[in-house]
Amino acid sequence: MSAAIAEIVCNAILFDLKNWGSTMPDVDRLPETVEQLFTLLTERKINYLLVGGIALLSYIEGRNTQDIDFILSKAELEALPEIVVIEENRDFVRGAFDQLQVDVLLTSNRLFELVRDRYTTERLFGSQMIRCATIEGLLLLKFFALPSLYRQGQFNKISIYENDITQLLLNDSSVDLSSLFKILARYIIPTDLEELKITASDIQTRIQRFYTQRNRFESDENSTEQ
Repeated sequence: MSAAIAEIVCNAILFDLKNWGSTMPDVDRLPETVEQLFTLLTERKINYLLVGGIALLSYIEGRNTQDIDFILSKAELEALPEIVVIEENRDFVRGAFDQLQVDVLLTSNRLFELVRDRYTTERLFGSQMIRCATIEGLLLLKFFALPSLYRQGQFNKISIYENDITQLLLNDSSVDLSSLFKILARYIIPTDLEELKITASDIQTRIQRFYTQRNRFESDENSTEQ
């Protein structure tokens, strides 16, 4: 478990050019640090849910991340004083556990609480099963974040998040987006919801183009072989 997660974080740090000119974290300690973190979660019976890039990598390929993301209540976060709070707002806390960045979505946000309580599964990381968000849970979080990112003009993150959504839908074509939007309607304003539906339509069109292009290339290959 810890080796798999630590390897993901370690590779993301080592291959991020922005880190090359600064003091690099001691990546040799990362496996032990990650092991300690998950041991504390278990020993203290913390009701956590793994989300973010690590959770995504249990479903899709090619996603790097240098931190670990959880959904926790404020009380459960306070039961982990080893996580030093660096930044905090109403819905989010950024902390540090030794040299490991830990981002926390707080259950004071009712959508985050819903995802933690209802959209959970267990995924294999290394040799351990970890409580992790389902594809539907990750999609809810990604769509929920997009309006704020657009307002802030964070286009790099927008591109990453929309690509994450695309890959998650490619992974599971049975996802009912209309049901997810009914849930989101309780947590975002109507105008944002309509814009998200347009985004989702664009993504679905892109996915359909992928399949169409695949069929065309397969057809061309078969024609050439004949």
